[in-house]
Amino acid sequence: MADSKVWFITGCSKGFGRIWAEAALERGDKVAATARDASTLQELEEKYGDAVLTMTLDVQDRDADFAAVRRAHDVFGRLDVVVNNAGYGLFGAVEEVSEAQARDQIETNLFGALWVTQAALPLMREQGSGHIIQVSSIGGVTAFPEVGLYHASKWGLEAFSQSLSIEVGRFGIDVTLVEPQGFSTDWSGPSSIRAEAIDAYEPMREERRRQLGKRSAGDPEASGAALLALVDAEKPPLRCFFGKDAFGLVRPDYESRLATWEEWDWLAVEAHGEG
Repeated sequence: MADSKVWFITGCSKGFGRIWAEAALERGDKVAATARDASTLQELEEKYGDAVLTMTLDVQDRDADFAAVRRAHDVFGRLDVVVNNAGYGLFGAVEEVSEAQARDQIETNLFGALWVTQAALPLMREQGSGHIIQVSSIGGVTAFPEVGLYHASKWGLEAFSQSLSIEVGRFGIDVTLVEPQGFSTDWSGPSSIRAEAIDAYEPMREERRRQLGKRSAGDPEASGAALLALVDAEKPPLRCFFGKDAFGLVRPDYESRLATWEEWDWLAVEAHGEG
């Protein structure tokens, strides 16, 4: 059996965060679980007692992020796994999204994960070990219409996390980007935000609905065991899809990118000049 671990997980009120917290607790690990409304975590306290520490946290608040991570470390004595799961989907064509909606999306999905990561790093460096799990998305490595700002937040998360993995590997800290495809959570339902629609984009939305209707959604409950396998791996990957269709959806995009770069490499060479 793997050694017991101490986890810090954001966004535990429901969905992946809740499932992963319960998976860790069920096998005897300790979990600091956060949510914007800590009352949603009461059942965890009642069932798991001192093995779980529940906290109210809005990840947009940098000072609160640092305080919550420090409290988790103080209570449990170490910090082995940090899961940046808090986030939501923003639906709307790029033209439709308001300034406030765009800023809020980036503040939560990108900066929230950045602040929690920054808070955890000194503690993990000091103990010489740790694993940061960044919850990205299939939308962190490819793009679809109507979720441009969501993609921006996840592509940003992917970028700083890849740099981070290079920076902190020497300290014994691993970084993994979990990239789920569509799962049967309420990510696209009550948890999402929708911009005010512009009629010109309705044909795009209808086409998108038809495409999504042909895809099977993953079972969120199955992801708990998968995440445990990731954190228990001797050499965890930087990136890992969750969902049987994800690789097949992304692969054509990356093949197209390589083909286009190769096709236009003559212009890249021309732009370089004689230097």
